[in-house]
Order: sequence, then C-alpha cells, then structure tokens
Amino acid sequence: MTKLSIASWNVNSVRLRAEPLIAPFVAKAQPDVLCLQEIKCLEEQFPEKTFRAMGYEHFHIRGQKGMHGVAIASKLPLEDLGDEAICPREEARHQRVGVAGIELHNFYVPAGGDEPDVETNPRFAHKLEFVDRMRDYFGARNTKKDKILILGDFNIAPTENDVWSHKQLLKVISHTPVEVEKLNAVIDAGDFVDVAREVIPEPEKIYTWWSYRARDYKASNRGRRLDHIWVTPPLKDAALAKGRDGFRIYEPERGREKPSDHVPVVLDLVL
Repeated sequence: MTKLSIASWNVNSVRLRAEPLIAPFVAKAQPDVLCLQEIKCLEEQFPEKTFRAMGYEHFHIRGQKGMHGVAIASKLPLEDLGDEAICPREEARHQRVGVAGIELHNFYVPAGGDEPDVETNPRFAHKLEFVDRMRDYFGARNTKKDKILILGDFNIAPTENDVWSHKQLLKVISHTPVEVEKLNAVIDAGDFVDVAREVIPEPEKIYTWWSYRARDYKASNRGRRLDHIWVTPPLKDAALAKGRDGFRIYEPERGREKPSDHVPVVLDLVL
C-alpha cells in the first residue's frame, strides 16, 4: 500500500503568496498533490519556477485574468481528463485530472455575493446554478464504481457545526437553507463521503475560513467550513484508513502575515 497526500487551499492570489506562505506550508505538510483555488492569474503567469523549487514537476492550470482560477501542482504525473461545462459563465472554476488512478476534481464554487435572493442578486443565482450543475454531472456518473475525489472551496458550510452560529447565519450566504439543500443534493447524487465529518463527527465545530473583517480571527473565532474533500464509495476505505490523523486543517496559516482568509486542508489516502 502507498500513501497519497492531497492538499486543498484557496490562496487568494498565487503570485502574492507562493513564496512567503505556500512554500513554508509545503515544507511542513509535504503534500504530493496541491490543489489551489482563486489563483487570480492567467496560465502563463503561474509561478511555476517557485513550485518546481518546492518539488513539484507536473502542473494543470486553469487561469483567468485577475480573478478566479484553479491550479494543481503535483509530484506525480497528471492526466488531463478535460473540463466539464459546470460553470454557467464559463469562468475558470473547475478542473479535472487523473492522478495515481484517481479522478480528481478541483472546484472553486462562486461565493454568491451578499444578498441571498436570486431575483435581486445575479451572483447568488449563478452560485445556485453552478451547484445544480455539479449535482447533475455527478448524478450521471457511476460513482459507485469510479474512484472520484472532489475538493476545493465550495463556499458553503453545510451543517450547523460548520459555522460559529447556525441561527445567526441562516440568512447569510454560505449557510442559507437553499445552499445547504443544494450541496446535500450533490452529496446524494454522487454517493459522496464527506471526509471531514466522517473523521470529526458532530457536534464538534470545524472551520477552514475566517473573515478578513475580524481584527483578531482567533479571539472572535467566527469561522465557517467552506473547504471540502469528498470521495466516492470506492475511495472511502483509502480516505478513512488513517482516521482523524489522516485529515488535517492547518489553522495556523490564517495567522500568518498577509494570509488568505482560507487555510489548507490535507487528506492522506492509503491506496
């Protein structure tokens, strides 16, 4: 059996944070595959040289000028499996590769703006349609047989203990009932296993994001679990083989100088 370590991190500008934040994290965590969201650059602007110095030799990048964007850096070969038409606006928010016999999807789901009303807020309507397309795509797949792992910034905290206050956030985008319902429909459609909640059962709180608006994120600790790693049934044993020790949230990264508002999430699979 072999171990495959996969990390997910919304870095909020890869060029800004590659050397001061991502490189030190990689030196500590040593993920074999690093999936990034919100890279905010074109493919040719990705700082590949910096990532090669970290030990990564294989890259798959879906960039966009100044916003959005997803990228995968890997120590193992990557197979380009082609992108799916999941984003209604054709923004750089999804990529699909093969690595070590796994079909890996990296997602950056739209945040959705501030007003949870599809009539007055097109960004929220866009987000809900994106999640519906995820549901339809995985619902059409044979997820009971296919080894699929999806991860990224889903921008939805699905359970009551994935937010600092369930009651206070029911009308706040990322935890509204309609978003939670639609994300749960993706889980059901793909028979997905939410790895975090398998190894860290409720009612324990789990956060991966803290707002920039908080002067001291640690003191207020008003977090949300927006970053996820899910697997289909054929990968469940591999994903849970190391139990809680195999799933790690690197919270201290939120306290670095000029950090992202998200922190890295890492899963060790035993294949």
